Amino acid sequence: MVSKNQVKLVKSLHQKKYRNRHNLFVAEGIKVVQELVHSSFKVNTLFSTDAHIDLGTEDVIEIVSEADLKKMSALTTPNKILGVFEIPMTQRPNFDSWVVVLDDIRDPGNLGTIIRLCDWFGIEHLVCSSHTVDCYNPKTLQATMGSISRVNIGYTDILSFLKDAPVDVFGAFMEGESVYGQELPSSGILVMGNEANGISKEVETMVTKKISIPQFGRSTTESLNVATATAILLNEIRRG
Repeated sequence: MVSKNQVKLVKSLHQKKYRNRHNLFVAEGIKVVQELVHSSFKVNTLFSTDAHIDLGTEDVIEIVSEADLKKMSALTTPNKILGVFEIPMTQRPNFDSWVVVLDDIRDPGNLGTIIRLCDWFGIEHLVCSSHTVDCYNPKTLQATMGSISRVNIGYTDILSFLKDAPVDVFGAFMEGESVYGQELPSSGILVMGNEANGISKEVETMVTKKISIPQFGRSTTESLNVATATAILLNEIRRG
């Protein structure tokens, strides 16, 4: 039987301040939990309503009732298994290839999708501003579909990070030069801005090359979703 204290702890981890306090986060669903237990992430506790569930791991799974899992879950309909994992130490990014930098991305789904894109395009390091949404937010984790286990994610003062970077800094701007006409290097930094305001004025001063995705449709479309724009730009980076 799961204890009341365990339920209380897991529920608290849906909030960033308690994740930071306990250095733990919660992941839900077979796909995400299975990816994480087979990664470098360290398991704290696994809970499941299915006594026959097999994750292909030797980690002990605590069997709980559907009612208890629902109490611990952030989902409207819990998905059989919930895992509590330790938040890993962030590795220092290297500049052998491309690094993506996020300037105050606020939507958990956008961040989760960008993490998944980094995994798809082989971007090992994702650097986030301190006001970017927490990558261990439950909605972000769901959107990553397990890719969070293969991307090194850190939060820092991105102004200082960009100032000391030994590579060119490319920023996504509406008024930038078309990415389709660029000869992109084998390594660099791609900065993506906030959903509503784009790249901040302070961060803009650190950008050495402004690039854009040209619009072919009607000019009534304001802009692309930041995750969609990231996908297009990373595709161009890897195409070169």
